Amino acid sequence: MDSGLLVDARRVLLEELREHALMRGDFVLASGRKSTYLIDAKRAIMRPRGFTALGVLVAEEAKLRGATAVGGMTMGADPIACAALAGGADAKAFFVRKEAKDHGAGRQIEGALLEPGERCLMVEDVVTTGGSTVRAIEIVKQAGYEVVGVVAVCDRLAGGAEALEEAAGAPFTALTTIDDIHPERDDR
Repeated sequence: MDSGLLVDARRVLLEELREHALMRGDFVLASGRKSTYLIDAKRAIMRPRGFTALGVLVAEEAKLRGATAVGGMTMGADPIACAALAGGADAKAFFVRKEAKDHGAGRQIEGALLEPGERCLMVEDVVTTGGSTVRAIEIVKQAGYEVVGVVAVCDRLAGGAEALEEAAGAPFTALTTIDDIHPERDDR
């Protein structure tokens, strides 16, 4: 893909995150940590410009990693996997439930049916410690699929990247970091 298109997509994604996703106040993160800011990436990536830019970036990462499937823990991964498909990824989309359903087919991995040997690109909206994505990686690996990489819309630079690379045994890519979105934050 044209590197100029990727640079433009990243610029648009960053603009959308700054304008729509950055929230200031007192928050408790999924990790249990307290913070004076929150990145609610869904507020940016569920808008046309953010979704389109994200799709270009994640589709390119899927191509780079040779992924045949894109997904991760539901809710964070759902719009990202869909954006990858809309961005042209030649891959299936899936999401992982925290627990298998107790009705219907009882599946824990939902979406397009994954076949043996699928090469999964795991995705997440915001990574702090990486805990929920580590769990999704474990579930995907236990199901017999290969994890070829992990992509986050934003890395809060709090140790999650390292935890994810270790769990996945594959590269971690942050499309943006907290330094890009909120450089004047108080926890630097």
